[in-house]
Amino acid sequence: MLEIYDEVDSRLDTALIEKVFEEYKKRFDLPGNVSVELTIVDEDTIRQVNGQFRNVDSVTDVLSFPSLEVTLPFVADNYPNDVDPQTGEIMLGSIMLCYSRAVEQSVEYGHSTERESCYLVLHGLLHLLGFDHLEQADKDKMREQEEVILGKLGIIR
Repeated sequence: MLEIYDEVDSRLDTALIEKVFEEYKKRFDLPGNVSVELTIVDEDTIRQVNGQFRNVDSVTDVLSFPSLEVTLPFVADNYPNDVDPQTGEIMLGSIMLCYSRAVEQSVEYGHSTERESCYLVLHGLLHLLGFDHLEQADKDKMREQEEVILGKLGIIR
């Protein structure tokens, strides 16, 4: 389940974001009971959180906060203590998206705000599974996953 909290009243197409989440789950064969929280925030909020958790005093586009150290392929039975007894869900983590940065970057890169927002949410989702982009080889693997998933949905540049 994808819980979306829109703190800035963005015009984000949440149905499209949910399709990205569903395609992500298919791609990595994630069970239906995994959950993620997405919070859409303003620049002040993401700057504050970026400073608090990464010690970086600047606005960024997306932040990810994994709840688990995930090993792929994902096997739900490997996380018996991480199942919420009330909901039966396994929380992968939380993502924070700065909507105004998504808007700015969509203009900069010459595509729609919807495409940029989907890309950033997916980027955050991949971080929850341990993908990173510190080394070029890792960045290439992450970009490949982003393009494959967005491509399946017809969300292209």
